[in-house]
Amino acid sequence: MSAATGPVVWAGSKPFPKAARTQLAKAEQRATLNRVTHQIRRKRAAVVAERDDWEELRRAGEQIKNRVLRHLDTYLEQAERSLVAAGVTVHWASDADHANRIVHALVKETGETEIVKIKSMVTAEIGLNEFLAKRGITAVETDLAELIVQMADDLPSHIVVPAIHRNRREIRDIFAEHMPGVPSTLTDEPRDLAGQARRHLRKKFLRAKVAVSGANFVVAETGTLCIVESEGNGRMCLTLPERLISVVGIEKVISTFADLEVFLQLLPRSSTGERMNPYTSLWTGVTPGDGPADLHVVFLDNGRTQALADPVGRQALRCIRCSACLNSCPVYERTGGHAYGSVYPGPIGAILTPQLRGMDDAVDRALPFASSLCGACYEVCPVRINIPEVLTHLRARAVEHDREHGRHRLERMVFRAVANGFDDDERYARGLSLGLPLAHRLAGRDGIHRLPFAGAGWTQSRDVLQPPSQSFRAWWAEQGLDAFDGEAAR
Repeated sequence: MSAATGPVVWAGSKPFPKAARTQLAKAEQRATLNRVTHQIRRKRAAVVAERDDWEELRRAGEQIKNRVLRHLDTYLEQAERSLVAAGVTVHWASDADHANRIVHALVKETGETEIVKIKSMVTAEIGLNEFLAKRGITAVETDLAELIVQMADDLPSHIVVPAIHRNRREIRDIFAEHMPGVPSTLTDEPRDLAGQARRHLRKKFLRAKVAVSGANFVVAETGTLCIVESEGNGRMCLTLPERLISVVGIEKVISTFADLEVFLQLLPRSSTGERMNPYTSLWTGVTPGDGPADLHVVFLDNGRTQALADPVGRQALRCIRCSACLNSCPVYERTGGHAYGSVYPGPIGAILTPQLRGMDDAVDRALPFASSLCGACYEVCPVRINIPEVLTHLRARAVEHDREHGRHRLERMVFRAVANGFDDDERYARGLSLGLPLAHRLAGRDGIHRLPFAGAGWTQSRDVLQPPSQSFRAWWAEQGLDAFDGEAAR
């Protein structure tokens, strides 16, 4: 990975169309993705159907987040005051490198060379583990799926289930190769795998002096941080170490404690199809004798104020990282997360990553096109992010960026020529007389499946219908009808 403004760019990342082709060839992965996403989707639908007020909850979540984003500066300042009053040290990071340097300095201060981590999208976004590793500090992931990905030297492919692309047999082999003390009798049964991970991690928890977390929410009113999880590893990280460092995107702030009521109903149903998370941890500052005595919060920008400045695109900052859009997306279901070249995959990644990283790289310009625009993501989003609207908005930005940098000149010339032909009856008729014979030469029995040269991009994913034997104008004249008047016909 390489550090950059916005999420780190995965080494070797290719634009989505090329990356997707590689992922689509992995038949076993596709089968796993299909099975798991459909299972989560069914669970979500069942628990959502229990709530008569689900749409009201979605609208409430949308409005709470919009209010915070409109006054983000005010709420961030309030959050800082509340945190400091509760005994927390607050840091501000402008980008990934800045945040990584802050965390490294805080760990180095303790003299520790190994820390434990709670699953955190934002620390993956900034490449924290890699940054620390280069400086002699090992960051141990304690979430089971993240641990699997880390041990395999792999990359996450889902927001909630990072190892969704791995099956039980592969996980057993990863543990056998990379986890110390694994017995040769270890099976690929989930109970055995979880038990082995638990024994491995317990030693890490008991030794750890420093932990790193993210946060699902930060309450500006009280300075309370909130993390929701399913395994209990987060609770261990939040209670045993002496120093806790929480890296938090600035958009995670909410205004009041009462706002949590809405999100703690929306998030578990949307992410894992549960009525509530098995572990919901809230902490407000330092309490002598209870938990870490040294708390730090690093508020991260890393392209977020850039996204906030876009009236259409800023709604992506409402995201609560539930992954409902991934589980409902026909594109993600087939390609998986690695095709997106970022820690944020799926529909939300397609609109968030280009805003955080900008449009200079071809990988980012391709992401808004990684969608069928079917709208399923918008229908399930618990905070009503209109992802198709943002996708089309960003597509326009990507095209404009290409135009400004002199790309796709041939395409623009072709469209200008087509527009010129459509603008005049005589030119249009001449174009038909030339184009129809050419179309017949290119056509097979049932249509045109492959166009030459620049047209090949069009027919890669679609066919052209069998061209007619004659144009409508020629047929009209053949019938001996009055001269065709295009204007009168309109």
